[in-house]
Amino acid sequence: MTTAAGAVTLRPLAGRDHAAVEIMTRAVGVFRRDEIPVALEVFQAAASRTDTYEGLAAERDGRLVGWICWGATPCTLGTFDLYWIVVDPSCQGQGIGTLLLQAMEQALAGRARLIVVETAGRADYAPTRAFYLKHRYQAVACIPDFYAPGDDQVTFAKALTIDD
Repeated sequence: MTTAAGAVTLRPLAGRDHAAVEIMTRAVGVFRRDEIPVALEVFQAAASRTDTYEGLAAERDGRLVGWICWGATPCTLGTFDLYWIVVDPSCQGQGIGTLLLQAMEQALAGRARLIVVETAGRADYAPTRAFYLKHRYQAVACIPDFYAPGDDQVTFAKALTIDD
């Protein structure tokens, strides 16, 4: 797959990605310190190929430049949560997030009827919310002060059809 800045390869997440995932996730600069261990725990489960999480890595020239992790939502029929999508700050705006999101949607074709994403309502998350809207996710709920005072939880959802 080729992006605006060159060829990107998608592959399953692997344990060897741990350090790069941690560095990249910290470098994004929007995640709180207490969120990083949660991201790494979910990454590790996806890299270990558990039944709970799935994920992909994006590489360019042998360097990890993005990752995504998703999983089936417990106690639902065909609903999946997109837990994490992270693109190296030096590569943002080059189509890597779009490639990861589209690859997840393709992997879920025939299995998912709904994808749900929870994200923050802070001003520094405005580009994230715009990204989901651009890709036909709809803002379906907002819980004020969910993450912290002044930091709402904004929930996006996308229904998948046979055409997706």
